[in-house]
Amino acid sequence: MADAVEKKGEGLLDEAKGRLKDAAGGLTGDAKLQAEGKIDQLSGMAQQEFADLYDDAETTLEKATAFVQDRPLISLSVAILVGTILGAIFFGRSKKK
Repeated sequence: MADAVEKKGEGLLDEAKGRLKDAAGGLTGDAKLQAEGKIDQLSGMAQQEFADLYDDAETTLEKATAFVQDRPLISLSVAILVGTILGAIFFGRSKKK
């Protein structure tokens, strides 16, 4: 969780740095600096989105782990049922001649 917050913070900083570069490039007429700023902004936004996805996935994994630990028999039953269904789908019944 702390890793996701750290990555999100880095993304915010990169986005802010990109906005400053973009503005400075626009004021001075430096197209290269302006382009670098836009790239930094996009990079920062992507880092923030990835941090959000990572945080959501981590929360879902924690919930699943807690469910399995709290209800091991139900979890085992579900695993057996899913395995049986997948086995029937992929391997089917063998036809005897």
